[in-house]
Amino acid sequence: MNKPKNARQDLITELIMTRKVSTQEELTSLVRQSGFNATQATISRDIKELGIVKQTLQDGTTGYAITEKFINTAPDRLLSVFSNSLTGISVAMNIVVIKTLPGMAQAAGSALDSLNHPEIVGTIAGDDTIFVATRGEAQAKQLSDNIKEITGFADKT
Repeated sequence: MNKPKNARQDLITELIMTRKVSTQEELTSLVRQSGFNATQATISRDIKELGIVKQTLQDGTTGYAITEKFINTAPDRLLSVFSNSLTGISVAMNIVVIKTLPGMAQAAGSALDSLNHPEIVGTIAGDDTIFVATRGEAQAKQLSDNIKEITGFADKT
């Protein structure tokens, strides 16, 4: 059974945001390993539709990246990545600490950054944790509440 195109494209976005992918063949293989029946031609069309470009990375090699144009025009997909990876939210003074599934913090952090939320001064993402700096405690609390509202996240405490 074929899975829907939007689910495949969400996976491609997640893969590009969370790991180094250098070739269409590699991306096609990763998509297939995730249970999708996709050809390289299909992946090529997805790359074009999603605004994914090949660029030189910091280590001097090339790899795929999501363009700013895509980030600004596809907040629903990024919000889906963010919402589906979220496991916890805490406030510590002016810092919001967001816990994610292992390996998903960078993708979730990128999604959060793309929202251009006015309370966010900056974010740092590791493997499963995102630190979000705000200007003050009230802004951190407001941001935490806003994240919970837009993602439908309910504290399990």
